[in-house]
Amino acid sequence: MLYVGIDQHTRQLTVCVRSEAGDVILRRTVSTQPQKVRIFCKELQQMGQNDGGFIAIVEICGFNEWLVDMLREFGCQQTIVIQPEKQSTRKTDRRDAARLSELLWINRLRLLEGRKVNGLRVVELPTAVDAENRQLTLIRKRLAQERTRAINRIKRIIHKHNLIHNVPTKTFQTKKVQKWLRQLELPTIDRLEMDLLLTQWQLTDEQLAVVQKQTEERAIEDRTAQILMSIGGCGAFTALAIASRIGRIERFSRGRSLANFFGLTPTCASSGESGDRLGHISKQGSSIVRFLLGQLVTRVLRDDADLRAWFKAVKRRRGAKIARVAVMRRLTTSMWSMIKHEQPYMTYSQRQQDQRLTFTALPPRRDENNCVTTT
Repeated sequence: MLYVGIDQHTRQLTVCVRSEAGDVILRRTVSTQPQKVRIFCKELQQMGQNDGGFIAIVEICGFNEWLVDMLREFGCQQTIVIQPEKQSTRKTDRRDAARLSELLWINRLRLLEGRKVNGLRVVELPTAVDAENRQLTLIRKRLAQERTRAINRIKRIIHKHNLIHNVPTKTFQTKKVQKWLRQLELPTIDRLEMDLLLTQWQLTDEQLAVVQKQTEERAIEDRTAQILMSIGGCGAFTALAIASRIGRIERFSRGRSLANFFGLTPTCASSGESGDRLGHISKQGSSIVRFLLGQLVTRVLRDDADLRAWFKAVKRRRGAKIARVAVMRRLTTSMWSMIKHEQPYMTYSQRQQDQRLTFTALPPRRDENNCVTTT
């Protein structure tokens, strides 16, 4: 079998091919123009016919989909996408492709069997539906950020002329405030900027309404999102964003694995006599999930008295920030259990009561003669 390492960029692919013995048999730079890539993939297919096919490895870069699909079209048995841990100090495209192919050849048995390789973060590509849901939630987040920026610029103009005390309502994002802003007398340039910002605000609201409708429809069709929406304060956008980035729950052996996947577990520096040194959280994985979990914590602490008591205890010992992250991590482990067993969110008291009800509802034990036993 041939082992192909590909360093992918927007305009070119740097390729290194190794044989079954681990020797480099081909080095090449290929343009990403579709016809040239297809010619090269056809050549790879012909080379692999006498060696049992070929497998490829590539680093995640945000636009791997077309390359993975094309490799699969030309008979690639498996394309492994990895997340690089750190950047090398001696970095060239040629070295990167050679390192990838060597990494693939050394760990070929474990990677082909789907087993974990220490020090190698393998990325599982999302399904077509999950990829669309991720894109939709990113659009929703970007539109909300653009609206916030526009509103902040409008407030800057108001503060510039000390007009904040004339705002007609306490809440700023209302139709009455927008009407007041359109009729506000300002200098020429400020009036021009205000009109542009108000138009942008209105357009963003209309776009958000369209995206929100699509988000709610997709959340109804997604089983994992429906389970997550049982958490207080978790709406369609939050549930769909988290569910689409979890994917198959079977790839996480326990709740802590999911928390580690989202970068919520602390870093560690323990070697020799240095002792256990736990640092800040790793912040690997999806940043949007960590942002949404941080927003969700406030509502969950308001509704869950048991979790709120635990949060206050951690807060007294370690401070508010560490306690907040601890709640995010515990909430993630609860999500893993919810999705794994397809159960709605329950507080600790509800779980205890559910266990008591389950225990009392158990039928009496009977022996082989269908007689009730007392043991």
